[in-house]
Amino acid sequence: MRLAGVLAPLLVAGLVTAPAAGARQDPPADPGVPRVESGVVPGAAVPDPRPGEAFADPEVAALQRTAEQVQRELGELAGRITAAERDVRTATARLDRARAERRRADAEVAAQQTEIDEFSRSVFTAMHRPDEFQLLVTASSARELLDGTSLINQLRARQDQRLGGALERQREAVAAVEAAERAERAAADRKARLDRLRGDATNRADAVSAELRDPIRAANDAVVAQQRAQRDRNAETAANWRDYLGRLADAGITPPPAAALRDPAGFPPGLWPLPGADGLDQAGVAQTGTGEDRLLVLPEETITAVSAAVDALGRPYVPGEGGTGPVAYSCDGLVHTVYDRAGLTVPRTAARQLATGRPVRQADARPGDLVFAGPERYGVQSVGIVLDDATMLVADARLAGVVVADLPAGDSALGFVRPALGQGPAREVPRRAAGELRWRCGGVEVPPRKAASGQAAGAWGGYPNGLIPTAALCPIGIGSHFLRCDAAQAYAALSRAYAAAFGAPLCVTDSYRTFGAQVDLYRRKPALAAVPGTSNHGWGLALDLCGGAQSFGTPQYRWLAANAGAFGWVNPGWAQPGRGREEPWHWEFAGTT
Repeated sequence: MRLAGVLAPLLVAGLVTAPAAGARQDPPADPGVPRVESGVVPGAAVPDPRPGEAFADPEVAALQRTAEQVQRELGELAGRITAAERDVRTATARLDRARAERRRADAEVAAQQTEIDEFSRSVFTAMHRPDEFQLLVTASSARELLDGTSLINQLRARQDQRLGGALERQREAVAAVEAAERAERAAADRKARLDRLRGDATNRADAVSAELRDPIRAANDAVVAQQRAQRDRNAETAANWRDYLGRLADAGITPPPAAALRDPAGFPPGLWPLPGADGLDQAGVAQTGTGEDRLLVLPEETITAVSAAVDALGRPYVPGEGGTGPVAYSCDGLVHTVYDRAGLTVPRTAARQLATGRPVRQADARPGDLVFAGPERYGVQSVGIVLDDATMLVADARLAGVVVADLPAGDSALGFVRPALGQGPAREVPRRAAGELRWRCGGVEVPPRKAASGQAAGAWGGYPNGLIPTAALCPIGIGSHFLRCDAAQAYAALSRAYAAAFGAPLCVTDSYRTFGAQVDLYRRKPALAAVPGTSNHGWGLALDLCGGAQSFGTPQYRWLAANAGAFGWVNPGWAQPGRGREEPWHWEFAGTT
């Protein structure tokens, strides 16, 4: 029977009287493992799609690949256009300098011509009779002193030399202007060609976005149905776990500490070992009662840990190292947190949890044991908490939350360990093979970008940027704005603190941005918008704010700069003053620690 049924034969009311201390009775027959019968279609096995292909339909997958190709093309064009714009600015500045030099040369030539004209008039007026002082300082002979011709010739030669220099500088300035004009036209032509290419790519992105609308809508409907079924499955499992705890209480059973169950020969009175698949008594779990009154008894720490994990059902999944709750969890972060707080040491990562945990056979696995998922070529990519021989509780990337799911099957099951037995010597565990995809918690893990805080942000859940069904996101309670669920919860906490300071919640203009919306914004504001498919808005991890927060130096912005980081929100470095692209309104979720 399963945990969602009646938890029989172990979890049945009515217990026999416990034997006296020190007495030894033959244990009852192996009661089996309680199972979860939720009546819900089991979750799918670990998929093996191409990276970024969230939808199974081949035509849709082809559209996604086209979108990725266009995204790469737009990204390359954005870089080339930025360089072309820089070249245009450089050419324009060079042309402006050349024209200024041309104006100075023209002015110098004009001034020299005026001076020559004035000289000519003065010579003609004086009839070649220079004044006495000029003759005295320039004449080299008595004759020159008498007729003044030397002075005139010297002055004329001096004027001709100065005019010739000015004319040469003018010719050079004219040539420089013409060269700068040609360079500016060439740079402008290159940018125009790149702009046309960007326009063509943006049109293709528009077309892909339009073709993906129906598949995304269908995927959204499927996610909604899956979430509804998952909620039912989670709720039924949680109810049955509470029923199990109630049966323990009704039977007067106080779960013993884990240390008391590590030696089957020395179990507390009234408890018997469970025989394993090899016929030997198991350590770390016990049973009590006989016949149909038998009841599974888990260690106190295991019950505490599983109860905490059950309480976390429905919490959002989060990738990276920040998934230790209480807002959101990764698969290994959930296991580490609930067991560590229960008093059983469990390492932080799934690989270390398997490497140092005390192994048990799959046939011997009991509630509270850990199960690790592969296959081997992916290494240890996920860990869940066993509920029975069919199901586990896990923070799952595909389902974007803490859920009840099927145990990994076949070679996807890498091993089982029992935290109640403590830690053992580290042993080798499977490692991801060269060239294989990087998986974590059931989803392909895309290398994340770094936010301003240095923490990871970016891809999650296996959905492409901007193609996430809104059912996989969470509303933030303002209009039709959505975020990744952990970001939405962190936003809500930040907004409450903000409201306490300013009397009103945060004002939001933009949140999750679909691929189509990114394309439209890029078309309208290519110098400001991110390349479609790369924005953190497309991951549901960014907000644009208003209400005073959209300007540097306001009380609202200063408050956010001082306090938002504690809630995992940052105004990234590139958006801050002096960085060339100032956006005080743009805030990204970098995760809480």
